[in-house]
Amino acid sequence: MSDPNINRYLCKRYQLQELIGTGAMGRVYRAKDVLLGGVPVAVKFLALSIQNEKMRLQDRFEREAKTCALVGQKSIHIVRVMDYGVDENNTPFYVMEYLQGKNLSHVIRNQQMTLSTFLSMTRQICLGLQCAHDGILVDGKVCPIIHRDIKPSNMLVISDPSFGELVKILDFGIAKLLQSDSNHTNYYLGTLAYSSPEQMEGKELDNRSDIYSLGVMMFEMLTGKMPLAAPTHSFGAWYKVHHYQQPRSFSEFVSKDLVPKELENLIMSCLAKTVNSRPQNISEILKGLASLEQSYTIGIQQAPEASTKMLAVPASLEPKTKVDSRLSFSTDELARVTSWPQNKPIANIVFPQPIHVNGNLCPALWVMLPKQEIENRLICTRYNQFLFITSPHPMLLWITVIYNRKHGAKWLPYYLDLKTSVGQETTRLLGNTGHYRLLFFAREAPQSCAHIQLSSIAFAQRQRFQQWVAISSTLVSSVDPQISKNLLKNEYEKIKPQILAKLELIDTDSPFDLCDQVSI
Repeated sequence: MSDPNINRYLCKRYQLQELIGTGAMGRVYRAKDVLLGGVPVAVKFLALSIQNEKMRLQDRFEREAKTCALVGQKSIHIVRVMDYGVDENNTPFYVMEYLQGKNLSHVIRNQQMTLSTFLSMTRQICLGLQCAHDGILVDGKVCPIIHRDIKPSNMLVISDPSFGELVKILDFGIAKLLQSDSNHTNYYLGTLAYSSPEQMEGKELDNRSDIYSLGVMMFEMLTGKMPLAAPTHSFGAWYKVHHYQQPRSFSEFVSKDLVPKELENLIMSCLAKTVNSRPQNISEILKGLASLEQSYTIGIQQAPEASTKMLAVPASLEPKTKVDSRLSFSTDELARVTSWPQNKPIANIVFPQPIHVNGNLCPALWVMLPKQEIENRLICTRYNQFLFITSPHPMLLWITVIYNRKHGAKWLPYYLDLKTSVGQETTRLLGNTGHYRLLFFAREAPQSCAHIQLSSIAFAQRQRFQQWVAISSTLVSSVDPQISKNLLKNEYEKIKPQILAKLELIDTDSPFDLCDQVSI
């Protein structure tokens, strides 16, 4: 029987295209956001109907959904919720970023996890949990968020150009919301094998319940087996196991050499039956993981053939000294012959204008800043990302960030109207060359160029440029382009914390150029 939701338009904005997941908590569809030009999104319908006014479930859903949306914006390791609402059938839904990857349970089943991979993935999961447990400011109040259903199938592993394997946590707050629905009070909503003793008792939970579930998952990641085993898959059997059965030893499943004793002790402490015997917060676990990562890194540096970096450096990361060596026309020479356009004000502004280098037309982003702002970031990480919207007016947001740890991020956004010849030609040029120059001018001495950097563009992104120009040339727009600018600005503000989180995890003592392949 065909799914009646396929091709359905939700809120006149999200066209449902394919069912990609089902479970006790709801159904997930791949959809496209027609307002943003067909951007892929994931829509999750929760397994409840909010018709019970006595429970005030609508208000509760909106409060929980708002909190979940905020926590996703705060941490790159939590799947971002972009929208939420209730459909015409009174079924609540979330709209999330659509990510192609594998859940952690698939990874555990199909490959033996190395210690370096385990440490990297677990650290990322802990960073997401720490962010949620520390709390989100909602309506002037700090609200700690407990996940309540930590397990491998709620961890998504995706390939990321900056991190290599990036782990994101799914379904924050959904278990708590469903437990408030009267239709779900007759059965247990957590996942029995991963639930803490206090969760089995129905007690009010804090962060230490998630830590217990994390301990179960960490054991499984390293061994492929569960630390506890119940004779039957019933609530009563698992209740006894979590309360009275001692966890299995790592030595039953893996060689002692594969799991350091310090790590085994850390995981076993997470599995303590009483909350006071566990690590009291995620920070304690992160400290233990950091110590293990440091020890492991020292060990593998002596054997380069076995070495694997925790954060994979993508091909688009390039030392600045090598970037400038591409130019037969030296940077100093280029700076000497480049002057600030007479038709531009002496002010803190950013605009694109191509330049000629060795007879070739090359894209450039012209930037005027105070002299100290430029000098603060002579050594920096350079990041770029491009957001595109077709409706109501074709518009491209070109985001550039220059960042170092001491002075933070300087954001340099620019909007390109793709119904104009300038916008189309600039976009084509970016796609053809695969990089652009940042020309920095100091407000105190605007006559000459103070500094030049080169920023690369990911290959996948370059391919999209040609598609976007072609699409834009066929569209007819009769609305104010500012409407599209406002929509893009809202998206830009949502992703800024995630971009910053990426940059903060990169070692910026060395100058690198980072370009993101994720665009809308």
